[in-house]
Amino acid sequence: MAVVLEHPFTLSRPLDESFATVLDLERVIPCVEGGHVTERTSPDQVKAEIIVRMGAMSLTYTGTVDVVERDEAAHRVVLGVKSRESGGQGHASATVEFNLSEGGGTINTNAQITGKAASMGEGVVFGVLDAMIKDFAAKLGDL
Repeated sequence: MAVVLEHPFTLSRPLDESFATVLDLERVIPCVEGGHVTERTSPDQVKAEIIVRMGAMSLTYTGTVDVVERDEAAHRVVLGVKSRESGGQGHASATVEFNLSEGGGTINTNAQITGKAASMGEGVVFGVLDAMIKDFAAKLGDL
């Protein structure tokens, strides 16, 4: 199942500082509800885990988050997320694009989900991801 979302966000810090913050995976990943870094594997990659609640179900995903593109002049960062459901056969991957501007920007998310989460239905998955990203965008503004 594929889900595409776009969310605006606001930031009060200078543009170059916001760009550096988005590249700091160890600060950004905990902004996702249930997410935390388990290991830094390189300057542009970390291993991470996230616990996602979908109704009565709680799913744990482990995987990697990579900085796959950075354009300092355009203040654009693209992260790649690849994860596997712990104890299951599901996968979740995403491309998360940050387009920063003075005072904020947008987060464009293109996610692919399989397994138990996908079996919940497109409406449920969309609702959970939409809420997670809105919460993430608010926390990002507080960094």
